[in-house]
Amino acid sequence: MAASAETMRANWNDSASAGEYRLTASDVCGVIMVTTMPRRRVARPVDPKEAALRAAGALHPHPETVRDDAFLRDPFFDPRDRVQVKYEMLRRRRVDGRPVTEIAASFSVSRQAFYEAADAFAAAGLPGLVRKRPGPQHAHKCTDEIVDFAAQWQAEEPERSAERLATAVAQRFHVTIHPRSLTRALERRKKKRPAPQTPR
Repeated sequence: MAASAETMRANWNDSASAGEYRLTASDVCGVIMVTTMPRRRVARPVDPKEAALRAAGALHPHPETVRDDAFLRDPFFDPRDRVQVKYEMLRRRRVDGRPVTEIAASFSVSRQAFYEAADAFAAAGLPGLVRKRPGPQHAHKCTDEIVDFAAQWQAEEPERSAERLATAVAQRFHVTIHPRSLTRALERRKKKRPAPQTPR
């Protein structure tokens, strides 16, 4: 049971006279309990364009690394837009004639990434510059008819590139398939074929 105010004051005065405390009874007011409350996080306002880019798989993960002059000067050039960044990167080479090494440094990409973007654009245009989600994307498009066409096309002129094959497939069947996907489909076709048996 809690002690009365008179008892607490008496105990305090006795302790103070013994030198244990240097405060007077008038300084005793009670105990203050402090309860901490977690701070609420303020939700960041949603940018509609950023949300749209994310939904389309076109949001650049590190827009701050794009150091190209146009993206630093003009708000029309949005470093968050991965497709626009890649397109302008390719345009710097094709139209402006700038060296690939210089372009790669300005856009903070490797030379390999530059050439992969160039191949994807040559095969599929702007849609080819959209980042593909993990997992197989085009295997279902490689139908037997398309693989037959690709095998015949490649047999006629084996030195032609896979990128040209992808372009030919797109023109003939109106589907976009990555060159590597076509190459893998042809390799799978070769493995499935039984080895020719020699007559005894």
